[in-house]
Amino acid sequence: MRIMILNGPNLNMLGIREPHIYGSTTLDAIKASCEEFAAFAGAELAFHQSNHEGELVDLIQSARTSADALIINPAAYSFTSIAIFDAMKIFEGPIYEVHISNIHARDELHRHSKLSAAVKGVIAGLGPYGYIVAMQAALQAAGQLPASLPAAVRVGPK
Repeated sequence: MRIMILNGPNLNMLGIREPHIYGSTTLDAIKASCEEFAAFAGAELAFHQSNHEGELVDLIQSARTSADALIINPAAYSFTSIAIFDAMKIFEGPIYEVHISNIHARDELHRHSKLSAAVKGVIAGLGPYGYIVAMQAALQAAGQLPASLPAAVRVGPK
């Protein structure tokens, strides 16, 4: 399974930027954790961050041939980007949207993601662990979670 994780603007400043909202974990630490989980699950992982909308669109378009699932934390572009929305609709695999904070409990400007309509699932408010949950969801949907995990994790309720 090939998973691409995309991170939008200002996420390179995690650990410094508004720690009362986003915590003290850095994007490098999130990447390391995602790489560890991908190695455990036997998945290939591409992990990117950009402050530029067009670069994120290019990466989403490239995912059509290089990824089976897409995980995106679009950050501020969640609330503004029709270009990213349109690119996401072209991707044929599952897309999971991740937000470190609970956007539904935030101010009006940060409450409604325009991109959610183009994704299979939204994970919000779990902090950096939301990335691992999104990876688990992508692998579970593809039936590719490791057999060493308990059935409750691999399969879930029936």
